[in-house]
Amino acid sequence: MAGKVRHYYAGGNTAKGFYSLYDSVLEGLGRLYILKGGPGTGKSSLMKSIGERFEEKGLDVDYLHCASDNQSIDGVLLPEFGVGVVDGTAPHVIEPKAPGVIEEYVNLGVAWDSEELSRHREVILKLNDHIASLFNKAYTSFAASLRAHDEIEDIYISNMDFKEANELTDELISLFFHNQNLSKTPAVKHRFLGAATPEGAVDFIQNLTEDVPKRYFIKGRAGSGKSTMLKKIAAAGEERGFDVEVYHCGFDPNSLDMLIIREKGIAIFDSTAPHEYFPDRNSDEIIDMYERCITKGTDEKYADEIERTTQGYKDKMKEAVSYLKEAKNQRQRLESIYVNAMDFSKVNSLKEDIFQGMNEFIHR
Repeated sequence: MAGKVRHYYAGGNTAKGFYSLYDSVLEGLGRLYILKGGPGTGKSSLMKSIGERFEEKGLDVDYLHCASDNQSIDGVLLPEFGVGVVDGTAPHVIEPKAPGVIEEYVNLGVAWDSEELSRHREVILKLNDHIASLFNKAYTSFAASLRAHDEIEDIYISNMDFKEANELTDELISLFFHNQNLSKTPAVKHRFLGAATPEGAVDFIQNLTEDVPKRYFIKGRAGSGKSTMLKKIAAAGEERGFDVEVYHCGFDPNSLDMLIIREKGIAIFDSTAPHEYFPDRNSDEIIDMYERCITKGTDEKYADEIERTTQGYKDKMKEAVSYLKEAKNQRQRLESIYVNAMDFSKVNSLKEDIFQGMNEFIHR
């Protein structure tokens, strides 16, 4: 029987800079392998190979994707057994705080030819500086885009019926949980369902909800209360003892885009651009925040202002993504230097050690 394979992000390039949710994603693990080593040392390939081998065994596997490289991953977790392997290099420096977790650092740098790398020292330093500069430019552009987005939100917030929004939220909380309470400590996981990447916006909503029986698609404009409603539903679920998967916005990590309450078979998510979807199952349902909570005619009344500000938001987003794309290109140049200095037979040996260690852990 095939296991569940899930895809999401634990960190992202956002309007707040690089934003990490690793503490939450890794919470509860019993054993964690943390990879060290520069670009081009084979970290992503190593983890993909390990994940695929556990998939072949029919286990549930979570893949943590890399927001800065669409072809790379940052981690592989076996959630059922509390074991995983992650990239522990900057910017996602991993520092698990949970008591009892066994951490093992694996340095792929032992496979470097140090003399070969030393011959390229100046180029490596310059490339690293250039890449850091490009990421900073991307974050500055994302922040400018968020300011434009906030201006759009202000229009709708000023035309919002907060009483109606609160009533809708209460209705959904009652519908989802009734008066049911579970006598356990809930597990609340914070993740990203998508990210701004060098190829633009990417999300894994369809993968994450494919086995969820009931899906609610939230429609509405910026500022129509989608995130606030999700925060209140998440708090209500946690208060009642339900496990909650909380998915943050990859653009503004202070906002929420989706909740999954698997014990109730429910997913509810912001289904507007850049992750716009429409119902394709009989059980799918739309929740229209604009129709229910925003003054009728708002779109038309403020059309010119909304169009102008939306264009500014999109332009800055496009600019930010262009910096991510160039950073990826420069990183590939850096990786090529390291690849030429690597003994991958040593990396393969380390990979086998990690796989065997994880295998032994799940069969202990």
